[in-house]
Amino acid sequence: MTAALAPAAVLDAADWHARRRDHEERVDAWLAPHLARRRAGVKHPVADFLFTYYSHRPAQLRRWHPGAGVVLRDADPAGFGADYTASAAGLTLDTERVRARRAESIAWIRALLAATAGRPAHFGCFGMHEWAMVYRQTQEQVRHNAWPLRLSPAATAAVVEERGVRCSHFDAFRFFTAPARPLNVLQPSRESQHALEQPGCLHANMDLYKWSYKLSPLVPSELVADAFALAREIRELDMRASPYDLADLGHPPVRVETPEGRAEYATAQRGFAERAARLRARLLAALDRAAPA
Repeated sequence: MTAALAPAAVLDAADWHARRRDHEERVDAWLAPHLARRRAGVKHPVADFLFTYYSHRPAQLRRWHPGAGVVLRDADPAGFGADYTASAAGLTLDTERVRARRAESIAWIRALLAATAGRPAHFGCFGMHEWAMVYRQTQEQVRHNAWPLRLSPAATAAVVEERGVRCSHFDAFRFFTAPARPLNVLQPSRESQHALEQPGCLHANMDLYKWSYKLSPLVPSELVADAFALAREIRELDMRASPYDLADLGHPPVRVETPEGRAEYATAQRGFAERAARLRARLLAALDRAAPA
């Protein structure tokens, strides 16, 4: 016998239509400038990152899902997809079907979220991961070579060597230049991700957007959008603290090569970690609601 899910919440048509409209309007404010730049062939190293680095397409971000355990009255099944089932009460997500199809991925993500939430945050990296990504490269070789470095390549390398690199995040570490990798105090891998991911890391907290959309439609789209909103702000700090000069884009530098800049970075990093902790808890709670009772 299949275990029953927790009792469903029921939304009248007016309520869920309003939630869907609010979500679409919120997302449209992010999508419009990105899509305009894409049509014009203009790249933005800060604002476009979440659309180019992550695999979630704009149309997917805009699409609204209520999450597991919600019944939508007077909803057309054709508007929500094959993972939804209709009954006399209304339309609801077939969570058992989704979980069966994606069991391995869901278990992997849940374990990572729980492990990250359960260890202390560290705030001593000062954004050196972005510096390690250009270490010992020329202006022509760096990833965002349309934008100048704030310091010369030699001075940039000197900052990395003086400060050291303390990156625990594999998906940042894998973009380090070859000579920068031995300078890191850790050698993160995909296999060690559950053991190393920590809640102070900007990239780990930015990745809450990735985990939320990979868990969709089990989690409500408002939660995915909240994770996206946090990731946008984190990306801005990430690039302001990087070696690039993005002042002409409206992103004045956080000069982590100075004591004042490091203090500014750590303060912002702590604030993001606190907000990310709440999002991580919401994701775990959403997964619990989608699990068999």
